[in-house]
Amino acid sequence: MSKPKEFWIKNMVCNRCLKVIMQELQELEVTVLSLELGRLLVKAPNKTDNEIINAVTTVLHANDFEIVQNEEEMLVERIKIILIEQLQELPLHIKVKTSELLASNLHREYKTLSKLFSANQQTTIEKYFIKLKIEKVKELIQLKQHSFSDIGYLLDYSSVNHLSRQFKEVIGVSMTDYKNTENWKRNFYDEIM
Repeated sequence: MSKPKEFWIKNMVCNRCLKVIMQELQELEVTVLSLELGRLLVKAPNKTDNEIINAVTTVLHANDFEIVQNEEEMLVERIKIILIEQLQELPLHIKVKTSELLASNLHREYKTLSKLFSANQQTTIEKYFIKLKIEKVKELIQLKQHSFSDIGYLLDYSSVNHLSRQFKEVIGVSMTDYKNTENWKRNFYDEIM
């Protein structure tokens, strides 16, 4: 009888991923004990460890995910997940600096995390978080339920002007132009880099 196996998963940064992975593993008779963004715990009493690893690897690869191979990759994925989770509940009221949040959650100095993230992702943590926030802005614009001022408030921008500048810098068009074209292209969080 095999004991539970834990996997850290690269690029699993959105909730839509969880349902697909769970369903496909169950079809292969692998019991999911725990599944959260970036982390999977499974068991399969009738399978060897190698059969479990092969089943998990097959399902993950079929859905464009990878198993994290080392601690550095695991930390990078955990940084992404922490930042994405910040955007789950609006209004976003950042009570502590992002650097403090990451350092306390991951029990590492922020400077170490920042260097690791930049080396792995070819961007800074700050720029990555800005891109995540801009994707959320695009989503809120498409919902047509909020003014630009409301969106700025919901995402904890100091002013609508700050939000507008950042949006145009990242997307290349103003928020008004983006809203008016309705040729909306959004990225899934796991596609942001």
